[in-house]
Amino acid sequence: MQYDVIIIGGGLGGLFAGAKLSKEGKSVLLLEQHDRPGGCATTFTRKGFTMEVGLHEMDGLHPADGKNKIFNDLGVFDKVEFLPLPEFYRFIHQDTDLVMPHNKEAAISLLKDKFPDQSKGIDTYFNRLMNARRINTMERNKPDSSIGDYLDSIFTNEEIKLFLLGNLGYFHDDPYSLSLKYFSMAEGAYFNGRANFIKGGSQKLSNAMVDIIRENGGKVLLNHKVSSIQLDENNKVTGLRFINSLPGNHTMIECTAKDIVANASLSEIAGLLGVNNGKIITDKTAKQTIGASLITVYLGFEKALKDMGHKYYSTFVFDDSIKTMRDIKENNQAWFDKRSFTFIDYSQIDSALAPEGKSVGSVCAIDYYDNWDKMDNAEYKVKKREAQQLIIERLGRIVPGIPSNISHVETGTAKTVKRYTLNPEGAVYGFAKHPDNKPVGPIPEIENLHIASAWGKFGGGFSGAIFGGYMTAIDMLRRKD
Repeated sequence: MQYDVIIIGGGLGGLFAGAKLSKEGKSVLLLEQHDRPGGCATTFTRKGFTMEVGLHEMDGLHPADGKNKIFNDLGVFDKVEFLPLPEFYRFIHQDTDLVMPHNKEAAISLLKDKFPDQSKGIDTYFNRLMNARRINTMERNKPDSSIGDYLDSIFTNEEIKLFLLGNLGYFHDDPYSLSLKYFSMAEGAYFNGRANFIKGGSQKLSNAMVDIIRENGGKVLLNHKVSSIQLDENNKVTGLRFINSLPGNHTMIECTAKDIVANASLSEIAGLLGVNNGKIITDKTAKQTIGASLITVYLGFEKALKDMGHKYYSTFVFDDSIKTMRDIKENNQAWFDKRSFTFIDYSQIDSALAPEGKSVGSVCAIDYYDNWDKMDNAEYKVKKREAQQLIIERLGRIVPGIPSNISHVETGTAKTVKRYTLNPEGAVYGFAKHPDNKPVGPIPEIENLHIASAWGKFGGGFSGAIFGGYMTAIDMLRRKD
């Protein structure tokens, strides 16, 4: 069959590109190798509990947030309910136990009360965050620096630096190799307005995008894996080959298309192009570093933690072995009796993830594929159970009663992420956002191949994927016009 656009991958980038293109009258085919759309924006069900795979909180939906325009254009607000969250995060480290509010003024007041001698640095920091777009534009010809170096330049107190980096794991594993420009844009979005959870879980958003594609005449095929991208003699895409990946259904199918949108890792796309053409992409990304992964413990509770006295939606715990920002990277390589972690208690909002009176939560930490590679299945299961138990024991010291209240528990590692997303090393945010990295945009040597994923110029996370997919579609439509 002939399509205007074929999209490889049904993560948020591919879904938003497909929704916009189909809405504008393009014939769209989207292929997803998993049994559900969404990539990391998915859920799964166990014993009546809906486990959220990837969403803790999504920034924005304040008046100046670009996602508002995208959601209004596509009709997302008619299909998905977004729940405001009660606070940004609770931070626990040594003697510090503070709650960071989403409101900028409240956050500044809290910080100045706790760290009065750091007042000048606090003002400087929030000026940078709240005006990140303007400042980044003014500094576009200047070398970027790391958020770690920036915090060292404006603060003398180590604890305030750690507190401000409580949610570092949302972006990267090391403050000294994370772009200041990238961090300030992303972090500023949390303080510019509200943050949100999707009622019923992020699968609701992914399913809504599939509905929008289909309502506009597009086609979405799950359990279908692309095997190769076809090019003509001028290196212009002509279509691709794919198979039904369900057991016993490996019939090769070939479709032609005017354009292909890649919502996949660039290494996977390089493999689909073959050795010679794939080298074009691998050469462009040779200096890029693959970002970290995550380990997540999914928990179903017999009782709602909110009813048991727990008060916080998200809690970030830094181990006492962390004394300065320099210790964060090393701690992320530590074993799970010391590795810092995040706990999300979905009972603090009307999440619709659990039966009445029960609740779900998740604990996640930075993880690396190398931690789990090159071991047999039995060894892997033992090591994973040990990590899971250590994490639960530590969580129980913060929220008493949790271990005895667990109805279901399972753990996904970096290896799990790689299995379901096909991302190299199980990376969840694409390439690491180092200060000297150059965004990966279109591939001019391969005509009509477009990148709409966490590995593209907008980066990872929910907002990055949404912007990446939608803006890829906009660029394609403008070019055609």
